Amino acid sequence: MNVHATSLSQGYGIRTEPLKGRVEVYRGNTLLAVTSRARVMYETRLPPTVYVPREDVLVRLGERSELQTFCPFKGTASYCDLLLEDERVENAAWTYENPLPESEGIRGHVGFMPGAYTHMDLGENELREDDPGHISGPLVDWLMRRASQIRSPEAFTLALAEKMLEHGIAVSRLGVMVWSLHPQIAGKHYIWEKGKTEISTYAPTYEVYDNPAYQNSPLRHVSNGLGGVRQRLNGDTTQDSFPIIGDLRARGATDYVAMPMPFSDGRTNVLTLTCDHPDGFTTANLGLVFECAAVIGRYYEVFTQAENARALLETYVGKRTGARVLGGDIRRGDGDDIDAAIMFCDLRGSTRLEEQMGRARYIALLNRFFETVSDIVHAHDGEVLKFIGDAVLAVFPNADTAETAQRNALNAATRIVSTLGQGTEGTPKLDCAIGIAYGQVTYGNVGSRERLDFTVIGQAANLAARLGDYGKSTRHRIVVSEDIRPVCGDCLSLGAVTLHNVTQPVSCYAIAA
Repeated sequence: MNVHATSLSQGYGIRTEPLKGRVEVYRGNTLLAVTSRARVMYETRLPPTVYVPREDVLVRLGERSELQTFCPFKGTASYCDLLLEDERVENAAWTYENPLPESEGIRGHVGFMPGAYTHMDLGENELREDDPGHISGPLVDWLMRRASQIRSPEAFTLALAEKMLEHGIAVSRLGVMVWSLHPQIAGKHYIWEKGKTEISTYAPTYEVYDNPAYQNSPLRHVSNGLGGVRQRLNGDTTQDSFPIIGDLRARGATDYVAMPMPFSDGRTNVLTLTCDHPDGFTTANLGLVFECAAVIGRYYEVFTQAENARALLETYVGKRTGARVLGGDIRRGDGDDIDAAIMFCDLRGSTRLEEQMGRARYIALLNRFFETVSDIVHAHDGEVLKFIGDAVLAVFPNADTAETAQRNALNAATRIVSTLGQGTEGTPKLDCAIGIAYGQVTYGNVGSRERLDFTVIGQAANLAARLGDYGKSTRHRIVVSEDIRPVCGDCLSLGAVTLHNVTQPVSCYAIAA
């Protein structure tokens, strides 16, 4: 059986009552409205609001403006300007053209913004201030005491839904859409459905903005600041404003709400609730969620900030380096001495390509070069440390043995040369010069007090770059140091060569590629 539980705490409430006698609304000496049919709305935590019938407004009202606000108990409010003889007061009045059942009493009525009128003559009426009391119970207690112990948004979403059910809210489906800062995904959509023990998590790419399913969805409507959405799904006057409404009704849903869940940076995320109780959501239970939405949003904001930080660090400095920075290696000088193979991969003919292709096409080609090199480096247990102009600096740490790190670097280099040489339809084949050296380097933070760079410093890093330059000038695609020779197999000795900014001649080898 699915029933609404009765809360022992004072819940959220909303009611409208008629006022007695004549009520007048003024702006200075201008009479805006006069009526004997005014109504007052009392709503938890809000001051009493007086509404007058639209036909009793004495001044002109402008067309509906773009401003809309959402209330899960009253519906979506539409705003209009006051058009007076000597001034225009923007968004001064609002109406609920299709109020929700809890607020049917204000249909056809107009409310005035506090700054739109100077005084209101209530005649014999006296407005009461409601005692807001307090809202408590399983959901609030959990948010205040135990929710902070949860370490993932999926686990939080599951616990949130369970606490809503425990509190007596007849929720059958809960969704949270959180927008993110990520180079590939637009955000995360967490969905809980009653009867399932796991959360469904979707990570749409930025193409979602052009997808018809998103274009005609409550998520887009709310995220774009167009107000929230509430639709009863089991009445005679039901209307499917969005395709998902019909889908949910077919699955037995009776009520649907999509409300804004703003973050502190101004982004608007979305919290959606679907009900399966025959009477839909109660005002008290839905009011509880509405009151808790800001706190719920802060939890998701903390989760999202952690994910954003990890994603941005991985994007700009690499996965291993990002993990070290998040782990606390953030001071200048923090770092370790490690043994690693260092690769320096430089695109050949970049100046000529830019002149021939133009800046925009060249940037696209350069991105293709970086993506190819990065994917292959990562596939061989390496990490791209940085892009330097049209070159890539990568490190292959010595995790098991020196031979493993050396072989990973060499295999990656030969694969890079082969892949770039294949080209793609509509783009030219690419060529590169790669230098590889092995040795001990310092892997950590260097820079100024305000601007740090996580990189590798040491002779092996300098040597890899110089070997790449030497290969570029001698038309050898891969040139390696003496340390790499044991894993080379078929290679050509170049003898001891003099390299720029290297004091002693270096024995090196060219790899057939």
